[in-house]
Amino acid sequence: MWKNSLELLLVHAQGEIGKVIVGGAPEIPGATILDKMNHINNVDDSLRRFVTFEPRAHVAMTVNLLLEPTRPDADAGFIVLQADKAHPMSGSNCICVVTALLETGRVKMAEPETVVTLDTAAGLITARAHCKDGRCLSVSLDNVPAFVLHLDQAVKTPKWGTIRADIAFGGVFYALVDVQQIGLSIVPDNARALAEAGIEIKALLKQQVTVAHPEIEGLDEIAYVMFRDRDPDGAVRTCTTLKPGRVDRSPCGTGSSANLAVLHAKGLVKVGDSRISRSIIGGMFKAEAIGEAAVGNLKAVLPRITGEAWVYGREELRIDTADPFLTGFALSDTWGPQVGELG
Repeated sequence: MWKNSLELLLVHAQGEIGKVIVGGAPEIPGATILDKMNHINNVDDSLRRFVTFEPRAHVAMTVNLLLEPTRPDADAGFIVLQADKAHPMSGSNCICVVTALLETGRVKMAEPETVVTLDTAAGLITARAHCKDGRCLSVSLDNVPAFVLHLDQAVKTPKWGTIRADIAFGGVFYALVDVQQIGLSIVPDNARALAEAGIEIKALLKQQVTVAHPEIEGLDEIAYVMFRDRDPDGAVRTCTTLKPGRVDRSPCGTGSSANLAVLHAKGLVKVGDSRISRSIIGGMFKAEAIGEAAVGNLKAVLPRITGEAWVYGREELRIDTADPFLTGFALSDTWGPQVGELG
C-alpha cells in the first residue's frame, strides 16, 4: 500500500507483548548480531525509537527485529528492541519470535517437534517447538549458559536501608531481589509500586555494582531488577521491572534463567531439576537445569525455558518523513516518572 512501511506480527507470551518485525526494516551494519545490536545502541537508534515510542507503540510492549543469521548454524537472528535500548536476549520474546517464524512458514514447521536455532547477541539459542495442526503449542528454549557474579550483594538504598541482591546472568544481567525487603508483595495492585522500586534500585546498582560478561564485549550493565517470592506450591513468583517504569507481564525467561543459576550456585537445584516461574498475572514458564558449563572461570548452568506464545494479529507501520513524530515520544502519565532517562 505504501512505498516505505514496516510489517509486524502481533504476538504475546503469557500476556507480554513481543511484536516481530518481519518486513521492511533497513539493513543494520555489522558482521555479527552483537555488532548490529551495538550499532543500534551506539550509532543509529532511529528504527528502535520509531517502533517502541508513541504514537506507534505504548510502554507495555517490546518489538523484535527479525534478521538474517550471521552464522551458518542458525535459522534466523533477532534483536530485542525496547524503549531504553536494544537488548541481546529475552526469553518471552524468543518464544514470540519462534512462534512467529513457524506459524507464518518462515521456518518450515514439522510435527510434533520443530527445532529452530536463533542467532542472538548473547549467543546461539536452540528452541524446540511442540507443534500440532499448524499451531506452535509451546516452545522450549535451550538458553545460553547462566551464571552468578555475586550472591547476597549489599545494596545501600535511602528508602529501604541496605538490601541484598543476587547478581546473575541469564542472557542479560539481573539483580534478583527478594520482594519482602521492600515491603511489597507481587500482586497486580502493586505493579506501579514494584515498577518504581525496581527502577530506583537499578539506578542505585549502576552506582554501586560493576558487571561484565567474561566472554562477550559490551554486555556490561545490569539490565533489569527482578523481584521474587515463593508461592505456596513452591513456584517462584517473579516480577521483572523495566525502564522507564513498568513490570513484565510474563514470568521472564532470562530472569528465570538467572534465578536458576542462583539456585544452582546455592546448591538448591541440580542438573535435572526444574522450577515453575509464575508472573504477576499468573502466567507460567518452566525453568529446567539441563546441564553445567563454564563461562570464563565461572561455573554456569544450562537453562531450558518452556512457555507458550500467541500470534494475535498483524500491523503495517507507514514510514513517512513528513511525520512530525517520526522519532516518537513518551509521557510520564503512562510511561512513569523515569521517562526522562530514556535514550
